[in-house]
Amino acid sequence: MEKLDMHSPDLTEQNIDKIAELFPSVVTESIDADGNPARALDFDLLRQELSDHVIDGPQERYQLDWPGKRAALFAANAPVAKTLRPVRDESVDFDTTKNLFIEGDNLEALKLLQEPYLGKVKLIYIDPPYNTGNDFVYADKFATSSAEELRRSGQVSEDGVPLVTNSSANGRYHSDWLSMMFPRLKLARNLLTDDGVLVVSIDENEHANLVNLGTEVFGTDAYVGEIVLKNSSRSDQRYISMQHEYIVFFVKNKTANPGEWLEKKGGLDRIYSAFEGFRKKFGDDWNAIHEAAKAWYKGFTPSDPVYASKHYNRMDERGVYFADNISGPNDGQYVYELLHPVTGEPCKAPARGWVFPEDSMKKRIAENRIHFGPDHSTVPNLKTYLANTEYQSLTSIRHVDGRAASKRLQGLFGEKVFTNPKDEWLLRDIYNAVGVGNGDIVLDMFAGSGSALHAVWELNLAAGSETRFIGIQVAEDLNASLKTAKGAAKQITTNAIKYLTALGKPATVAEVGKQRLRLAGDKLRDKAAMLDVGFRSLKVDTTNMEDVLRTPDETEQETLSGLEDSVKPDRSAEDLLFQVLLDWGLDLAMPVNAEKLDDQEILVVDEDALAACFDAEVSSDTVREMAKREPLRAVFRDSGFASDDDRINAEQIFKELSPATDVKAI
Repeated sequence: MEKLDMHSPDLTEQNIDKIAELFPSVVTESIDADGNPARALDFDLLRQELSDHVIDGPQERYQLDWPGKRAALFAANAPVAKTLRPVRDESVDFDTTKNLFIEGDNLEALKLLQEPYLGKVKLIYIDPPYNTGNDFVYADKFATSSAEELRRSGQVSEDGVPLVTNSSANGRYHSDWLSMMFPRLKLARNLLTDDGVLVVSIDENEHANLVNLGTEVFGTDAYVGEIVLKNSSRSDQRYISMQHEYIVFFVKNKTANPGEWLEKKGGLDRIYSAFEGFRKKFGDDWNAIHEAAKAWYKGFTPSDPVYASKHYNRMDERGVYFADNISGPNDGQYVYELLHPVTGEPCKAPARGWVFPEDSMKKRIAENRIHFGPDHSTVPNLKTYLANTEYQSLTSIRHVDGRAASKRLQGLFGEKVFTNPKDEWLLRDIYNAVGVGNGDIVLDMFAGSGSALHAVWELNLAAGSETRFIGIQVAEDLNASLKTAKGAAKQITTNAIKYLTALGKPATVAEVGKQRLRLAGDKLRDKAAMLDVGFRSLKVDTTNMEDVLRTPDETEQETLSGLEDSVKPDRSAEDLLFQVLLDWGLDLAMPVNAEKLDDQEILVVDEDALAACFDAEVSSDTVREMAKREPLRAVFRDSGFASDDDRINAEQIFKELSPATDVKAI
């Protein structure tokens, strides 16, 4: 029986709980007055979370720390004057698709997505740059560049000549990677649903730091395990030859996501088919079927999913089964004589006794659910049928042929255009296992060749679901990559450049990803016409608004008229609309229809969730017709009104005809 506390609530603990919900990274460990471990707040980090500039204030505590951490935290919170511009001619099914492909720096893109997708993304998959000691494409402004740091630390001369041979020994080898990842993970966490999952592919160089960083950003109990992915057979490294990578899992809230992650065992169709053949050949000779099955399983390597079920090597009238343990849970709980059905003698009993009481055992024997040996000298077994155990918990060790995904991607393009793409079939199965389904959003902020996005379509095809994706990829220049590429990677990069150039596309990694989606979409559309295999292409760009801030002494009389319009001259109405969607926190995949009212263009979003007119001149008749539609929101170009009176008149029209409409101007 629980006891009443008999004291007032611990408000300090409650306040820590509230702060932890908003800023999990500021909760740390400390020692109380009695010398016991206690939860505490890192006030230095809390100050940084609430500050608009980098602050100082080191203090000893248990935490992951590195040079540049505070600057990285500042970078996560600093606003950006950017927008997302739609690019129709690079999109597929722009008007109907729910998928987004964003080209640009993912730190900026994640900041722009904070309002529209706050708490709406079910799974975030990332395959970040592996830390090999090379420069990062994501050279954030707050981080010291590799070249600058090498010169400062004396590892290269002013002319760039190396002074030391092992650049990975420098003090920022891990720090630069952590500084790049930290703000991105913080922003990503905001986007996850309460039961959301973060999945990260990583190798041994930063595996430990990733786990520590993930638990700092997501909370101490967020890390829930990892898959060790055996994907190569290399044997050319010193000490230990690494033949695996990791897929690390974090959850945002364990209470909301209890982790009931199940996957279907691999190779089941082949197993059932093989046993059907044995049954046709041997009839009811169960021992012959058993021997044939054991021989058949020997033909599979540990990397084949069939191999994991090799203990299911027996069969009876009900189907394929495994002769399972029949020992009792508690020593000596159920002890009795069990007679062998052929010899009539008591069978050898398990040392701990039987798993069932005698009446239950007799019932199972009558139902032929107990496997007996040829005589009473062997312990009987419980029949565990494969048909009843087709699903298992998500397993931590996988054998995946690293060449398979490359071959499938090569099959799409007709040649090798990307090095070591992730396996879209494996990712599809992970999505399914962790519960990604109808209406959910999957986000990949290091989209690369688009494997994680392609996997969403494969999931929808297999499960009949309607999962959406958001992909983000910086326009990494392949020509620049070619300068440092070696061996096979150099040839593959050359292939990609030639391929994209022939299509009239820029030679960037982002273009590889978009083209992969176009090709994969065409292939999948033939299998299921109703699949959404399109994507809206968006690009991170400077704000649509002109910088019109001028001091009086900088502004001449003749330039005043040019400052009236705050919109950049090269921006379209659709550009403005998407910035409005961002500012209003609306889904960027909402359908957009262009209509004409009195020769003026009206953009209508999702059946009057928003109506916009960005024409240079807006007539009162157009305003009245828009108000009659009673949209939830309406927006105009501020310079579209000839005078303040016209602007006030528009507001009055909406108050009269559609008082619930939220009316704004840009």
